[in-house]
Amino acid sequence: MMPEAVPAARPPMLARVPQAWRGPLLALGFAWAAVFAVFFGDWADMARQWWDSSTYNHILLVPPILGWLVAQRWPQLRSLAPQGWWPGLVVFAGAGLLWTLGDFAGLSLARQLGVVVMLQGAALALLGPRVATGLLFPLGYMLFLVPFGDEMIPTLQTVTARITMALLGIAGGPATIDGVFITTPAGYFEVAEACSGVKFLIAMIAYGTLVANVCFRSWPRRAGFMALSLVVPVLANGVRAWGTIFLAGIFGIEFAAGFDHVFYGWVFFAIVMALTMAAGWKFFDRAVDDPFIDADAIAASPLLARVAGLRIAAFPALAGIAALIALFVGWAAAAERLEAALPAQIELPEVAGWHRVADGPAFPWAPLHGGADHRLLGRYADDRGHVVDVSFALYSSQVEGREAGGFGQGALPLGSRWAWEAAGPPFAGAKVDVVQAPGPVHRLAVTRYRTGALLTGSNARLKLANIADRLLLRARPTSALILSAEQGEGADAVAAVHAFETAIGDPGRWMDRIAQVR
Repeated sequence: MMPEAVPAARPPMLARVPQAWRGPLLALGFAWAAVFAVFFGDWADMARQWWDSSTYNHILLVPPILGWLVAQRWPQLRSLAPQGWWPGLVVFAGAGLLWTLGDFAGLSLARQLGVVVMLQGAALALLGPRVATGLLFPLGYMLFLVPFGDEMIPTLQTVTARITMALLGIAGGPATIDGVFITTPAGYFEVAEACSGVKFLIAMIAYGTLVANVCFRSWPRRAGFMALSLVVPVLANGVRAWGTIFLAGIFGIEFAAGFDHVFYGWVFFAIVMALTMAAGWKFFDRAVDDPFIDADAIAASPLLARVAGLRIAAFPALAGIAALIALFVGWAAAAERLEAALPAQIELPEVAGWHRVADGPAFPWAPLHGGADHRLLGRYADDRGHVVDVSFALYSSQVEGREAGGFGQGALPLGSRWAWEAAGPPFAGAKVDVVQAPGPVHRLAVTRYRTGALLTGSNARLKLANIADRLLLRARPTSALILSAEQGEGADAVAAVHAFETAIGDPGRWMDRIAQVR
């Protein structure tokens, strides 16, 4: 009797890693561990967003997807020899500078993008250009770890509202639109932030990018599928909003709202995703057993051979990474301690020809100035019937959670009953918006920021000024002023704000007077 064959034991995991890879992978592990440890706060903030926000729940799948993408390339990758490459330190330094500028500006998106690019830069510095070329897509796909997209909400609200109106027009029946508010015989509907479809779009971009790489080889086909992945969720969300209003007209608003919560959402998104895949299925041109990279072509590339000559040993590369981390963290810590001197108390001044009134607006309006050291909110009226609400905030510094122009701050607080309707008429050095609340109630809001000699309505210009102050370790206060008036029968909001500005004179000097900085 022949003895039974005994299956050979699989070698230990370390033994399955080629000798040439062990040192570089160990060095990369140290570098990544340092990035995770030193910038733990940013990683924790990202993880909370992945877990708590339905917009970013799909990112929880990105880490295992990254592992799978590397595993698919490993049989070819192992034939390449990793090496240290000093230009990778330049990428790491750029990522560190991006993180620092994001910290200076109180912009979490820039900080989070910075720490992810640090991982990419460390991989480039410690594995070299050939291995990085083989890992190009997984390294690039790491960018989907960054929670982004909330900035698109106002635009997507407007697009969804217009698609909904077009479908209502096709279906028949009267409907009117005012910004993102739609009125039909069934009721008054708002295309709210949660209905903007941003979570569908962001998740579909990440999914479409993965499918385009895994299932296609042809770049035109990849581009076509990505276009489909961008357009379909936007159109589908318009259909979703129309369906809710259509059902409300038949079964009532309560039924439509309940159906929207039960069916629409990820169930609806799964159907949309399946339809998108079905549309692209017959165009897939990558065979199941096709390798994802051509290691021989990478090894033989003359261009990669030339740039691979810019070598650096692993230890100096790790030392460079550590020095860069210390530089940027130390710089940020020094800037974090900057606090401009502020008065103990401020107040809204008297304005010639105007008097303070106590009655409230038709719909409650309270701008958000998160983290401000001082906040003032008052209402002025003149003898011509003009009424203006004044909101003023003063900050000793601009850091995360204390940004005058931060997302969701100002005249249109994120999550409030107010929604952006349109851009308002021009006012010198100001950002002008028309916002709307249920009723409908229309309100003009004229926003300006002041820091140093700068007076602007541009959040971008404010951020650049704040960044310059922190780069130079210069402490200066920042203030925000919002002049606002309701528009209605017998109430001209534009005329009211113009009249108030005429009375106060130069808005910048008036802001300085309130802040007591000059």
